Amino acid sequence: MTSTSQTNPFHAGERAAQQRAGVGDVSQWAGGFVRDYLPEQHRQFHTALPFLVVSGGDAAGQVWATVIEGPDGFITSPDPQHLALRSAIPADDPLAERLRGGGDIGAVGIDLGSRRRNRFSGKISPTPEGSLIRMTQTFGNCPQYIHERSLRRVPGTPGTPVRGQQLTPDQIAQIRAADTLFIGSGQYGTRGEASDGYDASHRGGPPGFVQVVSPTRLLIPDYMGNNFFNTIGNIMADPRVGLLFIDFETGGLLHLSGKAHVDWDPRDTRDGDAWRMIELDIDCVIQRPAALSLRWARQAHLARRLKLTRKVQESAQITSFHLAPADGRPLDPFTPGQHLPITVQIPGQAGTTARSYSLSGPPGADTYRLSVKREAQGLVSRFLHDQVQTGAIIEAQSPSGDFVTEKVDAPLVLISAGVGLTPMLSMLHAAAAEGRQTWFLHGARNGGDHAHRAEVATLVDSHPHLHRRVFYSRPEARDVAGRDYDIAGRMNAADVRRLIPDPTARFMLCGPAGFVAQMQDELEQSGIPAAQIRFETF
Repeated sequence: MTSTSQTNPFHAGERAAQQRAGVGDVSQWAGGFVRDYLPEQHRQFHTALPFLVVSGGDAAGQVWATVIEGPDGFITSPDPQHLALRSAIPADDPLAERLRGGGDIGAVGIDLGSRRRNRFSGKISPTPEGSLIRMTQTFGNCPQYIHERSLRRVPGTPGTPVRGQQLTPDQIAQIRAADTLFIGSGQYGTRGEASDGYDASHRGGPPGFVQVVSPTRLLIPDYMGNNFFNTIGNIMADPRVGLLFIDFETGGLLHLSGKAHVDWDPRDTRDGDAWRMIELDIDCVIQRPAALSLRWARQAHLARRLKLTRKVQESAQITSFHLAPADGRPLDPFTPGQHLPITVQIPGQAGTTARSYSLSGPPGADTYRLSVKREAQGLVSRFLHDQVQTGAIIEAQSPSGDFVTEKVDAPLVLISAGVGLTPMLSMLHAAAAEGRQTWFLHGARNGGDHAHRAEVATLVDSHPHLHRRVFYSRPEARDVAGRDYDIAGRMNAADVRRLIPDPTARFMLCGPAGFVAQMQDELEQSGIPAAQIRFETF
């Protein structure tokens, strides 16, 4: 199995969007994330889901987004290239003809309970039991902007669909209250590339993040993401899109189809997180009451009030925030590698703003520790660094995430760069307590950017089963080799394999996307099976 990284896995529209956004040649680092098969952890994820969000085009050329649901276990994966669906498609679904007859689709699998999501595009074909999807491009997504919800099933009968060409007052009210939507888009180039076809994407924000300008016009903020620009790039190539709003309490589906364009410099926006604005002109509306047997409930009642007890500067750009329960109840336990979803109220911003940060402290401690890098354009990180002081109250959900280690009898290799060391610190503390042979390999620019140096050194020096190597890409005169760092230069897979030749080792990668993608590719090329490598990007 190989990745789909031809010379460039992105089509002309995506490349134009990346260039317009000034993020450089994303294909140089993103090829390792875009594959033509499902990694094992993605197969396990998709086959545990009770639904998929799917996009595609109808016979008239309109683009729609919809939901395919089924009983527990209705998705199976006969091999890494395929997903099989055991589900009937309702006749009133706007994509019924496409899903029953076959063709190109995009899809996003999302678990609102664990805040995980993964995307793929492929070709669907009918089977006696339902459908079979062959992968063309697959990649993972971060949990940002996903609102946590619990799921249940209810018996019921779908209502009668309502069609129109503009939004009704009730539909406008639903959209203005929504904190989640799904958007389908697509394009076809002239060379028959793997990037041809459709994409389904999740968008989330505070309630009201979608602005209703009129019954036929919406404004959708585009937040910072993975810099792939799949949706934006598709719109630049083909303006036809489909939107889906799920009524989580009733199982109703509100489908919109229309044409979109991108405002790259929105001057009138209430949303400080918005980098761009997608402007949608609606052509068709379909409302399907109680279309799903699934119901979701927000978990806001589970939010904890945490008090900032300490604020510690760890490097020039990274500060640690120690959070204790404000109500005196014990903190929820977490597994090393998981993140903490927090919500803050930033002065001047409408509503609250949510982020997720990796927990960097030892599991079982009486406080949570978040080690946060101050980003020059980061709305929340700048607020935390510059304005939040000891004693402040921050709301948080329970820790979540699946970037955790396997419990196997094999060496553990923790590889990070920059602020990517934060989940690795927690894993290193756990490995120290468990007695597992572990290597901590970290890359930083220099000593000024090297966070938690003394903490790691103390752990490693006091536990003979722990080892470390530190790489400085640009050491300064004050940085001493052998004391502050071990190797001058950027870390690569050859360095890693020389240090850890054991073919059974498990590798955890975290850091900037380019670093992670290159390391993952190089490790696989050196003979490490993909199933032994897990990664997370910042």
